[in-house]
Amino acid sequence: GWTPATLSLGYFQKASEREQHVASRSLDMVRRASGGGAIVHDQELTYSLFVGTSHRWAYEHQRLYDMVHKVVIESLAQFDVQADLYRASGAETESQKPFLCFERRAEGDLVLGGYKVGGSAQRRSRTAVLQHGSLLIAQSQFAPELLGIEELTGISIDRDRLTRLIRDGIENSLGVKFEDLDLSTNQKAMARKYQVERFGDMSWTRNR
Repeated sequence: GWTPATLSLGYFQKASEREQHVASRSLDMVRRASGGGAIVHDQELTYSLFVGTSHRWAYEHQRLYDMVHKVVIESLAQFDVQADLYRASGAETESQKPFLCFERRAEGDLVLGGYKVGGSAQRRSRTAVLQHGSLLIAQSQFAPELLGIEELTGISIDRDRLTRLIRDGIENSLGVKFEDLDLSTNQKAMARKYQVERFGDMSWTRNR
């Protein structure tokens, strides 16, 4: 989760576009490393998953998307929430794409009663594939046009339990065992460096 609520732009979005979304104008803004539409990070769960290029799934991008989303579907089923994978019937043009990610549809998105409640994006480097995504648990005052799982179903979601279920499902699907580790001193220093030089620099955020 995010504290405080924050708007993240997709990597290729123009920063000026955020002015068209009145409800989120008061929020701080960052730019993600991956593409897609803007996300209001507030009443949702986010995840990041890195898969080394030595792993066979690093080269099966749609399979990786679908695996994570199928795990989420199975995890939500434990709360009697029945979500599905979206199968696209046609491609959207850039001019047709709304500002907010959750108003867009792409192959493999997570939908509930026709509403998008989950999405993911990928970015590849020489050594790993990053996949990260967002699951809309509830409606945010900063994006009131988006209904979350709780509004669509009337079911209250225990976020800690859902997180554990998703984590266990991804472990089983990838055949790995996650370990809880603290960041090293060097990793923390590197994170601060990236924060100062890139992600915390508004000139980088507004560079499109």
